[in-house]
Amino acid sequence: MPQDAFHIRRIAQELDAFLTGGKINRISQVNKDELTFIVYTGKTTVKLILSASASGARVCLSAYEKEPAPIASNFCMLLRKHLQGAEILSVQQYQAERIIQITLHCTGDFSECDRTLICELMGKYSNIVLVENGIILGALKSTALVDDTHRILFAGAKYEYPVPQDKLSYFDGAGMRSRLQNFLQTRENADEETLACFLFESVSGLALSTAREIVKRANERGLPLWDFLPAFFENEPCNAHLVYKNGVAQDFFAFEVEGGVKMPSLCKAEDEYYSRREYKKAFEDKKRKLENSAKTLRKKAGKRLQDTLDKLRESEKAEENRVKGELLTANLYKIQKGVTGIELENWYDEKGGKIKIALDATLTPSQNAQRYFRAYNKQKRAKEVLTPMQKKEEAEIEYAESILSAIYSAETEEDLQEIHEELTDAGLLRAPKERVGKKQKKPEIPFREYTHNGYTVLVGRNNIQNDRLLKKASPEDIWLHAQKYHSSHVIIVTQGEQVPNETLLFASEICAYYSSGRDSDKIPVDYCKRKFVKKPSKSKAGFVIYTDYKTLLVKPNAHKE
Repeated sequence: MPQDAFHIRRIAQELDAFLTGGKINRISQVNKDELTFIVYTGKTTVKLILSASASGARVCLSAYEKEPAPIASNFCMLLRKHLQGAEILSVQQYQAERIIQITLHCTGDFSECDRTLICELMGKYSNIVLVENGIILGALKSTALVDDTHRILFAGAKYEYPVPQDKLSYFDGAGMRSRLQNFLQTRENADEETLACFLFESVSGLALSTAREIVKRANERGLPLWDFLPAFFENEPCNAHLVYKNGVAQDFFAFEVEGGVKMPSLCKAEDEYYSRREYKKAFEDKKRKLENSAKTLRKKAGKRLQDTLDKLRESEKAEENRVKGELLTANLYKIQKGVTGIELENWYDEKGGKIKIALDATLTPSQNAQRYFRAYNKQKRAKEVLTPMQKKEEAEIEYAESILSAIYSAETEEDLQEIHEELTDAGLLRAPKERVGKKQKKPEIPFREYTHNGYTVLVGRNNIQNDRLLKKASPEDIWLHAQKYHSSHVIIVTQGEQVPNETLLFASEICAYYSSGRDSDKIPVDYCKRKFVKKPSKSKAGFVIYTDYKTLLVKPNAHKE
């Protein structure tokens, strides 16, 4: 990922050409490390991203929408106060460092001044600082007086640039020549990779991939590195390329690379790379969080079920206690007070055997009999209570399994959104903070939709959508569900017509794919008319019963084409 001084220089040049003269209309904060500026350029409105995250520090235009944080940070509020409506005068790289400076002309009710927003793009040390006349007004990541740091970053302090690395500048041709000649004296016939590693370790703010390109081009043109490097850094035109691997953006460059796809601008390439990568990470993090919550639900239900089963096994002794109580009652005249046990003939045993009965020596024979009857009645009542509890807990485990199946089948954040709401309603996740202001009703997330032979096939993404899909369907529509697997509900909209076998097979394969059996070679899928599917009262989301069905054995297939 060559987010080095060479690329930052070209990003700054693109932004300067596009944003100079533009006005900041709105400022928001996406997360603790990222700010969004909405800028009106005079012709169009664009979104400027300023990120100080360790793995995605950047300043670039973005085409992707991100939900602002419900509560703005103090620094975001400070920027709104000082930069709202400000005009962008320039966007420049500071010297040859990984720093972009945005100079703004700010006009207030009673004042007018220039301020500078300094974006330090340095990995985990990245930061965004607002400066006026060399004095810090605020910083995204501030320091305190007690912090043992080389730089002071808090309001009112004088701003100092980060201490330069102990490396050569791009423009230090003499220093480069001396150091390279010393290096080559110890390494005869150094190849391109060795020279690239030397540049990477010797030149400040240079990525290894950029160093490889410099060595390659210097060799092609027959120029010494100390002469070629400053000219390349200063004058090489931007030729943005994005490298994909298996359809996923892997890297971006300001020069042509093998296997790269040409992009209209470096901003576009950078935005595509970082946005896609952050989207994937956010999706995986959210998926993992939901998965852990569903597993917690399953684990708790499983533990309760095990306790219930243990108590049920104990209650199985109820009949034995009744028999002992009746045998003691019938043989009271044989039992002496103070004995700890007795062996009596068991009339209830078809084989006519005997049974040993333990007795409490402190109780009378009659009290011992009553003790067994009390135990019998208690266990009998417990069994009546525990049996429905067992069914309830088994249903809870099935429900957790259905949520996990939907999570595993999720492919986009939309697929996870309603699962998150479902788990929040179940009390397993904390409800997110609401944004300040008027609450907006969230639009319903659409079903997965396919078309085959002129028929529309709708697929639910989760339990909530499965219920909604069932309500939406007409009585004569065809409903499908994987047999003995958790799966999405699928509806073929028939419009009252006879559905051809090819469409049934198509919908069945999709249903099999969006099920917990998607990794199997073939699985059975049941289908019937919607009118034969019922949702029991007070049942969990996604649970139904159905009759009058037929079954197809199909291979799971997403039919993404």
